[in-house]
Amino acid sequence: MAKTASVTAVEESPSLLSLLFSSNQDSNLLFQLAWTALRVIAGGMMIHNGVGKLLDVQGFASYVVSQTMGLPFPTFLTYCAAYTEIIGAVLLILGLLTRPAAIGLLFTMVMAVYFHICEDGFVIASFETAALYAGMYLFCVFNGGGLFSIDSLIAKQLEKSNS
Repeated sequence: MAKTASVTAVEESPSLLSLLFSSNQDSNLLFQLAWTALRVIAGGMMIHNGVGKLLDVQGFASYVVSQTMGLPFPTFLTYCAAYTEIIGAVLLILGLLTRPAAIGLLFTMVMAVYFHICEDGFVIASFETAALYAGMYLFCVFNGGGLFSIDSLIAKQLEKSNS
């Protein structure tokens, strides 16, 4: 009985890795290409936001994080947001650890929407870009990296090793 439990525990580990790296499957090549383009564009466009924060850490920390949003540790949170946007975007472009990267980017965009609502109220034009990014990252959280991603290659290797 104990031996069966340990075998079951070993079999569950690959399923957690599989969940991390596998993508929702769709055999439509055009869909997979569009999915890849969405991932690459949503990642590529985000890098400049992270770099912009690093170019004026104190300004962003003082005005956005502390004054407008009222959050503690504004300099620390600015660096967290900047590096999440840069590193998460690169990972998203590569399709490596797509879901965790997309979760981090989604969180930064939720905070961006919150900032714009604090700043301008519910004026859609103010927060629509952040909301669109959030939607793209949410898609990647639920669907993974797609066929043309490093995650897909890792998932295939995991499937082979479990066979």
